[in-house]
Amino acid sequence: MHNWLKNNITVIFLAFISFQAQANPSPKAYDLAKYGIHPNTGKNSSPTINQAIQKVVAEAGKNTPIIIKFKKGRYDFHAEGALQKVYYISNHDQDNPKTVGIALEQYQNITIDGQGSDFIFHGRMLPISLVENNNLTLKNIHIDFERPQICQVKILENDVAAGIITYQTAPWVTYTIQDSTFYNTGEGWEMRPTAGIAFEEKTKHIVYNSSDIAVGTTHVSEISKGIIRAYKWKNPKLIPGTIVAMRSWHRPNPGIFVHKGKDIHLENIRIHYAEGMGLLAQLTDNIYLNKFQVALRSKNDPRYFTAQADATHFSGCKGVIVSNNGLYENMMDDAINIHGTYLKVIQKLDNKTILARYMHEQSYGFDWGYTGDSVQFIQSKTMELWDHKNHIQSIEVLRKKDSDPIQDFKIVFTNPLDEYIDPTQLDIGIENLTWTPKVTFKNNTVRNNRARGALFSTPQTTVVENNLFDHTSGTAILLCGDSNGWYETGTCRDITIRNNTFINALTNMFQFTNAVISIYPEIPDLKNQKKYFHSGIKIENNDFYTFDKPVLYAKSVDGIIFNNNKIKTNTQYPAFHWNKKEILFERVINAQINNNTINGKPLMYPYH
Repeated sequence: MHNWLKNNITVIFLAFISFQAQANPSPKAYDLAKYGIHPNTGKNSSPTINQAIQKVVAEAGKNTPIIIKFKKGRYDFHAEGALQKVYYISNHDQDNPKTVGIALEQYQNITIDGQGSDFIFHGRMLPISLVENNNLTLKNIHIDFERPQICQVKILENDVAAGIITYQTAPWVTYTIQDSTFYNTGEGWEMRPTAGIAFEEKTKHIVYNSSDIAVGTTHVSEISKGIIRAYKWKNPKLIPGTIVAMRSWHRPNPGIFVHKGKDIHLENIRIHYAEGMGLLAQLTDNIYLNKFQVALRSKNDPRYFTAQADATHFSGCKGVIVSNNGLYENMMDDAINIHGTYLKVIQKLDNKTILARYMHEQSYGFDWGYTGDSVQFIQSKTMELWDHKNHIQSIEVLRKKDSDPIQDFKIVFTNPLDEYIDPTQLDIGIENLTWTPKVTFKNNTVRNNRARGALFSTPQTTVVENNLFDHTSGTAILLCGDSNGWYETGTCRDITIRNNTFINALTNMFQFTNAVISIYPEIPDLKNQKKYFHSGIKIENNDFYTFDKPVLYAKSVDGIIFNNNKIKTNTQYPAFHWNKKEILFERVINAQINNNTINGKPLMYPYH
């Protein structure tokens, strides 16, 4: 090669590198301390932090890549001076407005780095909202509340014969007793717990075969400060030393709310308490969780609970959902739940037009679909899908005034509808297929939580691998689908569950807990179902450690593989489950069950 050619190539290459560097400049870092935001002051940060972030973005220029850093320490947030926002949040109480600590809205190319700071919230608040952001990263933040709405108590005495239990409130709990009724109190709120979850004192496992329990908050008296006697609380399983998380079913706010985002990254975030989900993301395209935790502060944390509901929950998202290296423990519901939402068809106006509605009271108020989206219909009673798909030509929100929540839609489709799609004859749901995500759930730990471990309801490729499910209380993995109650879509078509470890699931009975892995769509009329709901399920190379029988339950599946799994039994708890079979199928075809062992010996299936 001639020298002049070499030299010209070198010049062109260097010019290209220089152009790339100018086109993708390194983000400029901003220290919030220079804007008057300092940790460990005890002052209310609610009125100041949002203003400081807005000032930084304005100085940098909108959409300029920037990193905003907090000096490590504690920042306190109170309701006074906080933002008031109208947010309709899937699977939460639709009470508005929400009191928001930090609201990041319509930002691009921005990173918020807490550098390990504690964000401590007071009262009833939504800690952080991320709304309509593009390429946003939130990292190195601990979210907690000074006084959680879950009331923790320790059983001191239990006179089972008399039905009298004496308990002690945890040191951080404040309360009042009115007309012999116990109320948990905090900054700006008061509530009477109506249910509870009991934990073993030493292990922090949920007490075996206890599930949701009644709690002694009526007919009580105060014996001394923090010592309460309940005169009509009878439960022989609450031995002295048992810790009870007394709670209500209220779930107003997640710890982090993500709405209509694109390329959202949550890194090394730790949520220690939220009065709803730890994280709720909806209508978001690509969301990545790395070292995301809904967890206790440490093994020595005096608390036994974290979130009031799911650790993470994703509703109507698309692109990819990735959870790597997470820790989800002691929450009051599932570690992860991924689904869309069926609308119910209310009226068919013509062969291309319908009226449809969000049905569940906690699942409305936000967009459902857009022009061009792919959809399909389902018969709710048999959960059978119509073969043909369609596309949205137009979608119109129907409401009396703009301030009303979004609940009803007029939808026009590009192609004529099947004549049997007739809501006067059948209950019919409609699913948006465009807003369904691919999923990776990898290297996570799920433990000591109420209800279930992980729920997946998406037709896109889903991989669940190298996770530890340790004492999940109910089913460890659930594949569901429901067009009758919560109206949560939908079918799984390509899911791989491999190289996971399951330790003593099913110590308690909750919904859909038919086995360690439970494939359980809600089908009111299974006997008349002709098609199958789920398909493409592969369960391979997993280790099951269990004290009871059921390992795999499946209903309405065409195509399931259960190969090379190892089951080892123990006697940590007495077996009690109604299901006495390792594998139990209802309406399942094309199953492959090979090379599985139980205590080192071949697992025989089918049974003879």
